Amino acid sequence: MKIVNLDEQVKKTILGELSGRSHTGGDDEYSKVVNEILDGVRTRGDDAVFDYTRRFDGADINADNFIVTKEEIDEAYRLAGDDFAGLIKDSIHNIKDFHSRQVRQTFINDTTDGIIVGQRIIPLETVGLYVPGGKAAYPSSVLMNAVPAKVAGVKCIQMATPAGKDGKVNPNTLVAAYEAGVDVIYKMGGAQAIGAFAFGTETVKKTDKICGPGNIYVALAKKAVYGHVSIDSIAGPSEILVLADETANAKFVAADLLSQAEHDEMASAILVTTSGKLAGEVSEWLVKFTEKLERKDIIQKSLDKYCYIIVCADMEQAVGMVNDIASEHLEIITKDAFNTMTKIKNAGAIFLGEYSSEPLGDYFAGPNHVLPTNGTARFFSPLGIDDFIKKTNIISYSKDALEPVYKKIADFANAEGLTAHANSITVRFE
Repeated sequence: MKIVNLDEQVKKTILGELSGRSHTGGDDEYSKVVNEILDGVRTRGDDAVFDYTRRFDGADINADNFIVTKEEIDEAYRLAGDDFAGLIKDSIHNIKDFHSRQVRQTFINDTTDGIIVGQRIIPLETVGLYVPGGKAAYPSSVLMNAVPAKVAGVKCIQMATPAGKDGKVNPNTLVAAYEAGVDVIYKMGGAQAIGAFAFGTETVKKTDKICGPGNIYVALAKKAVYGHVSIDSIAGPSEILVLADETANAKFVAADLLSQAEHDEMASAILVTTSGKLAGEVSEWLVKFTEKLERKDIIQKSLDKYCYIIVCADMEQAVGMVNDIASEHLEIITKDAFNTMTKIKNAGAIFLGEYSSEPLGDYFAGPNHVLPTNGTARFFSPLGIDDFIKKTNIISYSKDALEPVYKKIADFANAEGLTAHANSITVRFE
């Protein structure tokens, strides 16, 4: 892992490397395959989904075993065990409690002069949740997508997850889905699953929105169908940034950096610090930990490519770099972490203090772990209740309320050259 002193050239280099990690632009070869799959699903429905599933996943999925049954759910509970089911329930409790505080209410402003304005809050009707399968099965992602949708009032939550060659779905994923209230689970993955959600098939109901992470084919498929349906985001590789001063525990910092570096080779783990001593100690711990970890090959490639220890002259310079990077996960381990937090403008989630490690947010604390990546925390927010509702504005004027202002409205319309707009107002008073 590279240790660098921050200056303008270093900043430019690091920001350029990080922004170049996005895998959804210029992927013409992948896009061609994705578009062919989407066209196939659009025109042939279930048959296309089954064909692509046999081709890409090696699973013989058909109309008889396409939907996960209650018997398969029961088997998943036996395989996952009572302890895991208990963990899921505890996590759901915290996620539900946090997101219930985000719920918005319809409001109506009814004045005494015949004017009514307001806004209706309406849950989406149907949401499609994509969940990776195999070794990349993440039941925590099921919870972080399904629970907020349920709290928001979504009527139908459909889930797609690929089956193994034996036709079975990861049992932990099924337990999480059942506990979170998913209504139907389909054995399908990849771009074909996104196509089924976007266009509908004989079996799969067309959704209003698609959420959930996936590989490059899933990401590009979500990008391609945006407009036919809504999507949560185009997720980039995982990233963590730790902002620390001389009071931080180097062992803890190194462990937290590696918690994201193990995700994939393009993951980014960065320490921004005002302490050269801490930088050296963290570097040593990174080497010690990496040798012991199961995914050390992936971790090492991540550390070599997109990971830095950045030493800054003071905390003001350090905070400026943190805001420029706009990381998905930000840990603040400083003398006064809460005060430091007030200076942060760009981050997906902020973890305060040395005992608020990033995995706490992944699994248990309650705030959503679906976060903006690749610098988009400058303008995007974490997944939440607002992602599963829509808003409709309400306007009502009586004749007495409109009469004093109708000429102003007509003048405005005429100023824009829209005479039919003006006529629509003035005709009522001729």
